[in-house]
Amino acid sequence: MGMRPEGYYSSGEFARMAHISVRTVRYYDKQNILKPSFVSEAGARYYSHSDFVRLQQIMLFKYLGFSLEDIRELLIEEMDDGVLQRSLGLQQKLIRDRIEQLQMVDRAISDTTKMLRENHQIDWSQMLELIHLTGVENSLKTQYKNSANITARIRLHSLFSLNKQGWFPWIYEQCDIRPGAEVLEIGCGNGKLWLENLDRLPAAVRVVLSDISEGMIRELRREERLQDGRFSFDSFDCHEIPFPDGQFDCVIANHMLFYCEDMNRVFREVRRVLKPGGTLVCGAYGKAHMREISELARQFDQRIILSAENLYERFGKENGADWLRPHFDLVEWRAYEDRLIVDQPEPLIEYILSCHGNQNQFILEKYNKFRQFVEGKLRKPLEITKDAGVFVAR
Repeated sequence: MGMRPEGYYSSGEFARMAHISVRTVRYYDKQNILKPSFVSEAGARYYSHSDFVRLQQIMLFKYLGFSLEDIRELLIEEMDDGVLQRSLGLQQKLIRDRIEQLQMVDRAISDTTKMLRENHQIDWSQMLELIHLTGVENSLKTQYKNSANITARIRLHSLFSLNKQGWFPWIYEQCDIRPGAEVLEIGCGNGKLWLENLDRLPAAVRVVLSDISEGMIRELRREERLQDGRFSFDSFDCHEIPFPDGQFDCVIANHMLFYCEDMNRVFREVRRVLKPGGTLVCGAYGKAHMREISELARQFDQRIILSAENLYERFGKENGADWLRPHFDLVEWRAYEDRLIVDQPEPLIEYILSCHGNQNQFILEKYNKFRQFVEGKLRKPLEITKDAGVFVAR
């Protein structure tokens, strides 16, 4: 039997310490979810401390109802401190959401039981509410994946952008928010635009942060820095904005219009809720945006497509003005001057795995090979085009 490295545990020791069976350890190995960090020449398998970190994640995701297929997609091999910290932060949000949902289910069961006891009949609308509440597993998964993906994308930009001002401070400037303004952001995601510009926001403004994802809005309601009276939160679909005509001075839609089914309807709604002379600021990107990343992934495997559809073809730099002109009098494109110089593999790999395409089926099984490929490509730093900006429509 080959020598075991210092600080490594055999399968049996690893299983005992983690309170799981050796069979489970072997099964995770076979499923490519938790590989041993070291295999001796004789084939003995040894696990390290970082394998315990990975096991913690697997156990938590299983507890939250994720399938092994889901889990394989959510876990990235290399764990630096930053990745681990963000991962634990996201897991904590997920657990808090789960607790909130379980409390809601608990209350709904109590109410239904009480009603049965007192009236000897059941309120079917309450029963439907219960069914709805217990069917939210999938929305939790989607929300976790969305949060993780947004975080991975923002991280690549914040680490390697040459424009030191940053995208969110730049967008904030384009909005020209004056004291007394009423502002609506549709598709606010994780609220980064406001968290990065809090100190620049006038005291006397009212900002409504909205998103179609109730999970995102729940997260923002818990964000202590946004509890200062200027912000309110709402979850709705922007095809029907639940506010009266002429309420807002500014509506912001950052990189989200290309997801809308019926853009003309959304623009009619935005126009309706804007005051006369009000402004719509919408972020978009062009066809050259981040193209080197797609090329890199395709060099590894021709079949990889990082985005199932090119979102800029729906609403982007090239065609956005055509969508906006029928609804607004003045439409202007403002470019954000920037590019990325990337010299570290982890954030780039994290970004690639976070895309909406088919990359995971070709990368996850050959993760180590992919990692070596990316490291090889970064022997000299990779320059990545950014082709983004905003339309300002009045």
